[in-house]
Amino acid sequence: MSIVPYLSALRSGMGTRLGAVLDRPFAHRTRDVMRRIAEAGTASYPPDVRRRLKILNMIAYLIAITTLIYAIQQSIQDYKIYAPMILLNLVLVVTVLMVPFAHRINEIAGGLLIVGAEYAALVGFGDFFSREAGTQLQYIIAAAAAFVIFGLNRIWLIGGIVLLGLILHLCVWFWFPAEGRIGVGEQAVVDAQYVQGAVTTFILIAASVWYAFSLVERAKAETDAVLRNVLPDAIVERLKANPGAVIADSIDDASVMFADISGFVALARRLGANQTVDLLSRIVTEFDALAVQHGVEKIKTIGDAYMVVAGLPEPVPDHTARLARMAFAMLECMARLRVETGLKLDIRVGLASGPVTAGVIGTKKFSYDVWGDAVNLASRLEGLAEPGRVLICPSCRAKLGDGFAFEARGPIDIKGIGSQETWYLLAAHPGAVPTDGVDGSLTRSDHLQTRSAS
Repeated sequence: MSIVPYLSALRSGMGTRLGAVLDRPFAHRTRDVMRRIAEAGTASYPPDVRRRLKILNMIAYLIAITTLIYAIQQSIQDYKIYAPMILLNLVLVVTVLMVPFAHRINEIAGGLLIVGAEYAALVGFGDFFSREAGTQLQYIIAAAAAFVIFGLNRIWLIGGIVLLGLILHLCVWFWFPAEGRIGVGEQAVVDAQYVQGAVTTFILIAASVWYAFSLVERAKAETDAVLRNVLPDAIVERLKANPGAVIADSIDDASVMFADISGFVALARRLGANQTVDLLSRIVTEFDALAVQHGVEKIKTIGDAYMVVAGLPEPVPDHTARLARMAFAMLECMARLRVETGLKLDIRVGLASGPVTAGVIGTKKFSYDVWGDAVNLASRLEGLAEPGRVLICPSCRAKLGDGFAFEARGPIDIKGIGSQETWYLLAAHPGAVPTDGVDGSLTRSDHLQTRSAS
């Protein structure tokens, strides 16, 4: 009998119980308290500084807790012998707990307070326990932790702190011989102290390096996310593989679509800035989701115009059909928004296909753009289309074939291109199969009824 189902059920049950515990009021209050103490003294700083100061606060609390534990252990073991160290530990606890208050002076005051307190305390510990107790090992932590505490923009301060830590590390070794202030019979204490010092040093150095690499990975992920919001995924991968390389492609056959909100200027004047931006953001967000759904590539928005392409940067055989289906989905989206907002919203759509050139332009605020006759033609067709309709060129008509229904618009003269036959794209033809094998979303009669209702 397999134990896999049992283990899965056990994990699921543990997850459910853990979730129930974390959802209790006590757990919420505990998280709230932890958040408050981590953020103590950081409210006035920008986000990046606040993150660093919150980490510094948590380091201060950990130092205070572990140091207090040392003081308690020493009190229990032999108060008379360890009285100087108990006092030093308690002073260190009080000092590091002042770190959140030091943030009110400036952003480096808390870090300097921790460095000064720790450096002084380690000299005291080295004097009392001798160099064999290994307290001088903890000066090595400064070589990594100083970067976390103060940030890279204070390299001279960090360099001074690291150099001072190195000097004190060597001084403790040469100043305080193997014979400390405690007797030979207390060797077990010295050994325990060395183990604690070594463990603390390794853990804090590892934590500092982990934090530094986590920031790098987070920055890389954020940069990658921004790039993928601006550029197609295939272009991002090419840029990462060859930074600085020119990205320029000639595509023999692709499709381009422009959509523009009819009567937008008058509508924006009536709505005002806030409502206009909110409405545009809502429309563009929905169109972006449709672009992902239909496997096409958004290029840009220009005011209230929306440009999208298919067949690039990665070629696909059904690029025109993809944009045709997206056009119908965009019309349906606008019909729904008309009902939801009570506004007279409609779009004109132009769709053209043919050879184009595409590439990345600029070095700052760069963009992926597309040029060519198909781009110009799609833009002209959009301007000549009726609201709520999709106007297409002869090339698109041929590519869509029997999979869609059309209505002849007749020849029109297009600036820079000349006279062209054009058609209104109605929807998938009843009983026909689109060129990519996917049924259309509307029949011809459905689409005509939708237009009449709107």
